[in-house]
Amino acid sequence: MIVKMKFISISGPRTDIDRVSDVYLSKYEMQLENAVTELKTTDNLLPFVDSNPYKDALSKAGKFVELLSDSESEYTKVDLSTDEMMDLIREINHDSIELQDKKAALKKDKDALKAKQALLEPFAPLDLDLHRVLNFNFLKVRFGRIGIDYYQKLEKYLFNDLHAIFMEGVKNENYVYGCYFVANNEVGKVDSIFSSLHFERMSLPDDYEKTPKYSLNKLEEELKKTEEQIAEIDNKMQALVDTHRNELLSASSRLTELSNNFDVRKMAARLKENEEDHYIICGWMSERDVENFLKESKNDDKVFVVVEDDREKFFGQPPTKLKNPKFFKPFEMFVKMYGLPAQDEMDPTIFLALTYTLIFGAMFGDVGQGLCLFLGGGLLYLIKKSNLAGIVSVAGIFSTFFGFMFGSVFGFENVIEARWLRPVEAMTNLPFIGQLNTVFIVAIAFGMFLNILVIIFHIINAIRIKDTENIWFSPNGVAGLVFYGFITATIFLYFSGHKTPSNILLAIFLGVPILFFLFKEPLTNLVERNHKKIEEGKGMFFVQGFFELFETMLSYFSNTLSYVRIGAFAVSHAAIMEVVLMLSGASAGHPNWIGVILGNLIVVGFEGLIVGIQVLRLEYYEMFSRFYKGTGREFKPFSNKKKIK
Repeated sequence: MIVKMKFISISGPRTDIDRVSDVYLSKYEMQLENAVTELKTTDNLLPFVDSNPYKDALSKAGKFVELLSDSESEYTKVDLSTDEMMDLIREINHDSIELQDKKAALKKDKDALKAKQALLEPFAPLDLDLHRVLNFNFLKVRFGRIGIDYYQKLEKYLFNDLHAIFMEGVKNENYVYGCYFVANNEVGKVDSIFSSLHFERMSLPDDYEKTPKYSLNKLEEELKKTEEQIAEIDNKMQALVDTHRNELLSASSRLTELSNNFDVRKMAARLKENEEDHYIICGWMSERDVENFLKESKNDDKVFVVVEDDREKFFGQPPTKLKNPKFFKPFEMFVKMYGLPAQDEMDPTIFLALTYTLIFGAMFGDVGQGLCLFLGGGLLYLIKKSNLAGIVSVAGIFSTFFGFMFGSVFGFENVIEARWLRPVEAMTNLPFIGQLNTVFIVAIAFGMFLNILVIIFHIINAIRIKDTENIWFSPNGVAGLVFYGFITATIFLYFSGHKTPSNILLAIFLGVPILFFLFKEPLTNLVERNHKKIEEGKGMFFVQGFFELFETMLSYFSNTLSYVRIGAFAVSHAAIMEVVLMLSGASAGHPNWIGVILGNLIVVGFEGLIVGIQVLRLEYYEMFSRFYKGTGREFKPFSNKKKIK
């Protein structure tokens, strides 16, 4: 059902707006509207331009809460004044900045040590004193790397004639790291040769001690010490926030409320007249909340409330809030996917829930698989609160029911007797047509019943909005109900062997509605006393009417025939399970239980998904399209409990 909404305006002294938000708006659900744009007939309205004083403190508090070791567990609430909360956040922030500065400096040192490590590691195998070789007087040393291909050429062709000594360090699949020594008078020539071989020089500082390996060990010790200092700072930071855990969580919660209360100003307006300065808040609230709010604020001399009963007639439709029994609540998800109902539409949630689960069960009837869906979906719904899981669980109940009707348990049809029929075997003789699967006949009959029902729903919706054309003359109005209902009755009488209506009755009950379909526009104008002429001309009117009539007849036929898929899936499900049992050897009397289990899992997952989609298609295209628009907007109440990101 749809909760009835009222539009209210709340006003009072400007300085009292935070108290009203904290005391009243935190209790009652109210969707705020922009007062400046909504209250167009009120003069001298100004927007609030104050900046939120809590936002920065809330942001810092949120960061500290994230650092808590057990922020998700319960805490003891601490009552703090606004000044106390601000002082707490300021103090913790001051101490944390000090720690963060030290940590940043240490991280910078750590990065520098890692860079030195990365530079020195390729030369670890070299057995030489780095400081000494980098300060030779008569020799030059060049550290770097050379591509593996060029190094092979260097070894093969140049080493014998090259006045230099190359010492090899780390060698991988792409490069050879190392250094070469050359006399001062040969430096230019040797450097040119190595450059031509794409030798990439790497500059090492001369502040290392002894061998590269020794220097690497010293760097590792320094790095470990630096990491210990960083860990120590992290522990201090953790201890800092954990010491104030209850205060931080309490402050964060309260600052969230205060920040959201202050943000009400974004939707509020100021009304300044003479020396008085007032605020105005307006929006939608449920009738029940309005009643309770008026009672509570009755003796509050700083709060003035105005309830505008007829506002929706002049300022658009109110938002939609759905309220259904818990059993049907998950199915609101499917309604929202199509579109929420407007205030003057019926809520289709219960109708969708009943028809969806009933059709799903008929298309997927199996006791064992239905129980799996019921238990699996129910367990997931309890743990994750997933609406889809709740829908699957309810659909599993109906699958189990039709499983008993069809006599099927995990595909085995020799375990229990069918309470109704077996979809593959049941056949019925019909006049003129001959033998036809019974499930197909029942599916068509059920589809006709649903078509009549949704036409009635369409008439009810049209009555609510006083739409004359859709009440009486449209294919989904009274004319359509008479036309389709009479055809349905005639078909049932004929196939059940009873006498069908006479030609005169056929002419009246089919001919008159067709004329209503054709002349629905001028008939509507006549009833509403709207003397409007046909703008496109009589010839074009009849041509357009003919094609619309043809489309209407085609939609009746295709819409009815679409329900055959219910029977088709019921038969195909039974046939697929026969194949599964045959492939697993169950039909021959020696079942491979692993094959039976895997086959059932595949059918439950794959076919269950397909059936679910097909049923939803029937709901949307064959039912909803005939009576439901879904043009409503969701009710989004203000809450000072929500978190600001």
